[in-house]
Amino acid sequence: MKIASSTVSDIDSIFKMYDLAVAYQKTKFNKHWMGFDREMVLNEIAETRQWKIVIDDEIACVFAITFEDESIWKEKNADPSVYFHRIVTNPKFKGQQFVTKIVQWGLAFAKEKKLNYLRMDTWGDNEELINYYQKCGFDFLGVIIPEYKGLPKHYEGISLSLFQIKVEY
Repeated sequence: MKIASSTVSDIDSIFKMYDLAVAYQKTKFNKHWMGFDREMVLNEIAETRQWKIVIDDEIACVFAITFEDESIWKEKNADPSVYFHRIVTNPKFKGQQFVTKIVQWGLAFAKEKKLNYLRMDTWGDNEELINYYQKCGFDFLGVIIPEYKGLPKHYEGISLSLFQIKVEY
């Protein structure tokens, strides 16, 4: 297993995984992603913010990072942090605890970049994911209503659960 930055040649695989994730979300919960802009993902790739976990030369998981998330984190956005978004597992590799592996990678990445927190969010009422992220080491910080500015469509009119892990130096 290796974690590497995604490349432009991964773009179709990334979007196929997003489509599979939406289909899965529809079977598990009353909310789902509503698609993503291809240019946004290409920009993430160009800025080395779109990542993949590769096992036996196959993409097993993808995730995106950012270093700012003001619409969601508001004043806490000032804290040097890495924010994780759109973690998607290839169904062929389900059950391999990729979020735990991403946390391990994220802690090393954050230390290298001198960041204080790993952060993420999910729908405010998704109890299954709230519990899972806590099992992966994230502290649950509570539920907020985000400012819908520049966020993907599925953020409109929802509440979000916020999570973070403090980076220990």
